[in-house]
Amino acid sequence: MRVTQSMLSNNLLKNLSASYSKLGKYQDQITTGKKVNRPSDDPVIVMKGIGYRAELNKVQQYSRNIGEAYNWLNTTDDALDKIGSALQRARELMVQASTDTVTPEERLQINSELQQLREHIQNLANTKIGNRYIFSGTKTTTPPFENGQFSIDTAADDEKAAFTKPIEIEVFNGISIQINTTPIELFKKIDSMFADIDATIDFKSADELSSYLNDIDSVMDELLSTRADVGARQNRIELMDDRLQSQEIIATKQMSENEDIDYEKSITDLITQESIHRAALSVGSRIIQPTLVDFMR
Repeated sequence: MRVTQSMLSNNLLKNLSASYSKLGKYQDQITTGKKVNRPSDDPVIVMKGIGYRAELNKVQQYSRNIGEAYNWLNTTDDALDKIGSALQRARELMVQASTDTVTPEERLQINSELQQLREHIQNLANTKIGNRYIFSGTKTTTPPFENGQFSIDTAADDEKAAFTKPIEIEVFNGISIQINTTPIELFKKIDSMFADIDATIDFKSADELSSYLNDIDSVMDELLSTRADVGARQNRIELMDDRLQSQEIIATKQMSENEDIDYEKSITDLITQESIHRAALSVGSRIIQPTLVDFMR
């Protein structure tokens, strides 16, 4: 077959174009640090990358959910701890009030502090995260106490159940954990106890007042049980968090191995391709037929 000058030129241009494409590909990889920069570079890597990225996004969303769960449970435990401290102080005051040596004036002072503790506990029951009340079930926009009264007592019948409904958040595929606590009945017991003390402390005997110590002990035991439940959920959340961190490391590694370049290899490939390209240019300049001007030199 006769090889013409035109055929030589076309083949040279075709090979140089392919060489330029490879040079551009290696330069893009080194610049971006990625094996592929457009779907056409390698559809298989792109499809795998979509799957790995979706898995990583899911794990990261679960991690954010874990963070919110931590926030709810830690805030809940802190509020319950402060309520426990207030009840402990109330018990100390009732021990003082239950002695025969206390004067009527001292009883009034004790009751004044007790009612301040009652108000303090009401405020703690109205603890919020952002704009959401954490002890109101799914009625997070309504405080448990409003103007010293229980909101559940004034709520419509079809809304009362919402104050005791759980709020759950998904922390892993198919696994949800309740993040709220609904001690509404416990709060009612505590508030009613303080109301009874306020109404009777003036005229009850020391022995009669000592009966309130049993009431305080009872609600404190119930409070401790509630905190134990919160603590158990905190421990479970911590275990799920450790699991998610491991999952995130694995997903990130898989995505990196699929998409990220080996810089040493890519730089070597670029240098090799540059050498091939220069050689192609040199050979091309030799095999292209010289012009008449070249013969006249």
